[in-house]
Amino acid sequence: MKTVQLIHNPGAGDEAHSKEALTQLIESAGYVCRYSSTENKNWQNIDPHTDLIAIAGGDGTIKKVAGALLKKEPAVRQLPVAILPYGTANNIATSLNIKGSPADLIRSWQLSKTISIDVGKVNEGIEPSCFIESFGYGLFPYLIDEMERQGKNDIEEKDLKIKEALKLMHNFSHSYEPRDCELYINGEDHSGVFLMAEIMNTRFIGPNLFLSPYGHPGDGTFEVVLIPGEDQQKFAAYIDSKINDAEVVYSFITIKAEDVRIKWKGTHVHIDDELPDVKESAPVHVQVQKNALVFLI
Repeated sequence: MKTVQLIHNPGAGDEAHSKEALTQLIESAGYVCRYSSTENKNWQNIDPHTDLIAIAGGDGTIKKVAGALLKKEPAVRQLPVAILPYGTANNIATSLNIKGSPADLIRSWQLSKTISIDVGKVNEGIEPSCFIESFGYGLFPYLIDEMERQGKNDIEEKDLKIKEALKLMHNFSHSYEPRDCELYINGEDHSGVFLMAEIMNTRFIGPNLFLSPYGHPGDGTFEVVLIPGEDQQKFAAYIDSKINDAEVVYSFITIKAEDVRIKWKGTHVHIDDELPDVKESAPVHVQVQKNALVFLI
């Protein structure tokens, strides 16, 4: 029998995503299940003889586990990872086209294939230094900060939380001051004045914003997504259309990249869902770490 290490966020989801329910589903599918809760400090102890790591939770849980795996020896770091998504946005799972009930996904593991996933590496002393979704400046990290400050992250109902995030972003997209950005992508100068500059590894970020239509977490490149200051009203209209479920077409500036050097005149910066302390106009160097992890799709 193959052994599954289930790493579970017990603070999210409902009874269908409980320890008991998930363990029973995995064992019923013919696996030995070893259970670890992210609330237990020993959850990072992964036996290298495990056949599969299953992550039950949202994007935050996936990023936490991925960060831990990147620090492990190759025998553990290259273990295949399966996602059982039940977070608010599930941007990582959606970018990999992983969807379905826990029961359906667990049954599919026997027939699933593996894919190598890239990770973003920030080389200029920012902690955490790796990202799965995106690293960027401007309006989006400002939204992350305001969601926390206004208590919106405490909203339990997924659709309502996403809607509230979009409403906040719409309000800020009118008033947020675009900033000067010195930007070199693969050695070419793309500097300008931007509302947002996002170095994306997944296709979606935040409240299911589909900003990177041509990207994939395993294609060996980022997509740098730029919202010029002159497009401020167009971007606001795009967000408004998402709130009202009638999406307006907006063509984002997207540039394929493996190496990015950036200086942002401001301090609103994020790395995935965290807000590191960075000095204004501090130089930052970001590179793709190719084939860093293995996921089941």
